[in-house]
Amino acid sequence: MNRSLILLDHDEYTLRLSRMQQAVASCADAAILSDKATLYWLTGRVFAGFAYVPADGTPLLGLRRCVQFESDGVTAERKIEDFARHVAAAMPAPGRLALEMDSSSYSAVARISAAFAAQWPDAETVNAGAALRAMRAVKTPQQIEMMRRSGLRQEAVYRRIPAIYTPGMTDYELQVEIERESRLEGCLGQFRTAGDEMELFMGNVLTGDNADTPSPYDFAMGGAGMDPSLPVGADGSVIRRGCTVMVDVNGNYTGYMTDMTRTYRLGDIPAEALRAHELSREICRRLAEMGTPGRPAREMYETALGMAREAGLEHRFMGHRQQAGFVGHGLGIEINEAPVIAPRSRDILAEGMCIALEPKFVIAGVGAVGIENTYVVRADGRPMECITNAPEEIIDLDK
Repeated sequence: MNRSLILLDHDEYTLRLSRMQQAVASCADAAILSDKATLYWLTGRVFAGFAYVPADGTPLLGLRRCVQFESDGVTAERKIEDFARHVAAAMPAPGRLALEMDSSSYSAVARISAAFAAQWPDAETVNAGAALRAMRAVKTPQQIEMMRRSGLRQEAVYRRIPAIYTPGMTDYELQVEIERESRLEGCLGQFRTAGDEMELFMGNVLTGDNADTPSPYDFAMGGAGMDPSLPVGADGSVIRRGCTVMVDVNGNYTGYMTDMTRTYRLGDIPAEALRAHELSREICRRLAEMGTPGRPAREMYETALGMAREAGLEHRFMGHRQQAGFVGHGLGIEINEAPVIAPRSRDILAEGMCIALEPKFVIAGVGAVGIENTYVVRADGRPMECITNAPEEIIDLDK
């Protein structure tokens, strides 16, 4: 295929295509891809269109826009029906054809299925979702390096937060200033998520009891938000003495995200909050040591919960009024990739997985405490590599 559309170097593209074809082969003879995150993973570019990826052979790409990239193997196709005819003329009929049924709407899946059924009526349609999710869980060395670069820039922003704060600020005002610093540092602003269970702008800044406000979204921490149309995060509360400020803002500087949370405070806070914060750091260290290839993800969750229970903080762990059912998650192009560190998870850790661990606690009348770091699973049995290395202690805003 003429590589005018592909932004990846030859070796990286070859590696990614090989991994994708292995994933396709695990469930079908070929796959039709249209999700922008998947297309970006394969080509290094977001575009509107389709990819036909056989388990063996050269993919075909169809562009709905950006027709300037039309070339050998890349055609301008305004409709999926046109692309289906083009593919059927160039490729043998597959026995099983995989679609992205998890990330596409029902109507999109129905239309794609009908378009290819018109060309290959005997082909069975199956879901590629699980295979692609497993594929994207394990990052290539180049993808990990892009995440390291995001982590360094995110760290630089977090180190400047105490200087951003001014007395009398609300959580929302602080968040706006952090977002400004992030954008000036090069943050792309986009917070890409999978599925329909999560919405967020550029991150989450929580102070005081707003950290204990339940949210409909599947995040570790909630918050009321500024409007019922986006009920999560800062709600305009003034940052008061004796309270914490938990900062969990966007780490997308390269198209591949890191996830990092740090806790700040204004004045003295109770001993229980300090103890819970140190426990969060201890849990991260313990789970990082456990995070070796072959480790069941659920064992890591059980360890974290057991440590919280032993400390008498189980009912503050991952929330108070509403508790999140996980302690970590994979991430990369999207913030909620595999594996998930949860009690019923079937995921098994593998070299190259990138995982955010976020053991957090909510202390009534004080706010949220704890940290979150992004880690890389290594091959040699050493603890996971942390790539978000801002200071982990609770940091004073007024010193």
